[in-house]
Amino acid sequence: MVTGVLIGYYVPNVQPAFATVQFGSVSVPIAVGLLVMMYPVLCKVQYERLPALLTDKNVWIQIGISVFINWIIGPIVMTAVAWATLPDLPGFRTGVIMVGLARCIAMVLIWNQLAGGDADYCAILVAINSVLQIALYSPYAVLFINIIPGWFGAPVDTTIDASIWPVAQSVLIYLGIPLAAGFLTRLVLCYLKGKQWYNAKFVPHVGPFALLGLIYTIIVMFANQGHHIIDNIGSVFRVAVPLVLYFAIMFFLPFFILKRLRVPYPLVVTQSFTAGSNNFELAIAVAVGTYGIESEQALAATMGPLIEVPVLLALVYLSLLFKKKLAWNQKPSTCTSC
Repeated sequence: MVTGVLIGYYVPNVQPAFATVQFGSVSVPIAVGLLVMMYPVLCKVQYERLPALLTDKNVWIQIGISVFINWIIGPIVMTAVAWATLPDLPGFRTGVIMVGLARCIAMVLIWNQLAGGDADYCAILVAINSVLQIALYSPYAVLFINIIPGWFGAPVDTTIDASIWPVAQSVLIYLGIPLAAGFLTRLVLCYLKGKQWYNAKFVPHVGPFALLGLIYTIIVMFANQGHHIIDNIGSVFRVAVPLVLYFAIMFFLPFFILKRLRVPYPLVVTQSFTAGSNNFELAIAVAVGTYGIESEQALAATMGPLIEVPVLLALVYLSLLFKKKLAWNQKPSTCTSC
């Protein structure tokens, strides 16, 4: 992160160079990093087991919990903390809310893998949230930015009008491409070489590219916003407050509730990181498209991943610590991924 900021601040014309390499509203350098990051993780998913998993009642219960946390609790929590901490900064507040409305589809796969979560179950949740995101992001943006503030007598922002296509484009690029590549890779190589060779030879060789992609993506993101971060350091700290509160609440709420219900650790971690992660690519794209690249809304949306990365990395370490220190008394389950 520090390297990225230094590059962005001291190397001339970094941001214009990134801006010239775009696919629609998607930055190609960031897209490349995310695709490299996600591909190895999705190569590990045992797609052949998914039909059996989806016949398990316990899996559908967990899916229902995830949908409730992500699409009912998450937007309400982000809107509440944004208004509580940024009452005098409406532009930044709107950008923060836009981050909260964009549910996870990318980096959660990495956080889940690092913390020892269930990769198969995480893939199911990411796919379901992606479909719901296409349908719900636009009406949710109108509801939480245009309508709900008016219920409490606050001024409303009538500028936002997020169409479905940018949402669908983000999902197709950041999830559809690596998901299709991972599925086809596993299908073809397991057929040609066998599962034992695939798991023993191919996966260990391709696995490290996930972390390399993560490091590259972080450097590119911070380099792209180096000047914004330094020139608006006061606003960065203000925006960090609701974001840190949001990530902490959304992670620990399902973590300790599900642990108390004796849900196995891999599923608890998957639920928590799915709830605490966001699709920052989408939030930034919509904020830039609606308000402009130099707007407070776009800057706040950009701060989303810059705060999310260190916070969720810290939560990975906390999860691993809790795994060792806390007693995980698991109730009997028929879920084959447990």
